[in-house]
Amino acid sequence: MHKFIEEDLIQFLYNESCIEKTAQIKSALETDWELKEKYDLLVSVHERLHEISLSPSQNSIDNILSYAERSVGELSTST
Repeated sequence: MHKFIEEDLIQFLYNESCIEKTAQIKSALETDWELKEKYDLLVSVHERLHEISLSPSQNSIDNILSYAERSVGELSTST
């Protein structure tokens, strides 16, 4: 039996594994409970990733805008 690594399971999860490997993983998931547990954990994490909402802090946005204004000012004075 082939020993699948986490990368194999991630490719399978994202439907990026080849047809042969997909069939092998499907078969292994039916009989290998340890592999099934690892796969179920990846599925759970994958589902929770969609729930995360990230946005920069206002301080970060202000710093970026300030830097951009200074950079534009420097370009204007150098031409």
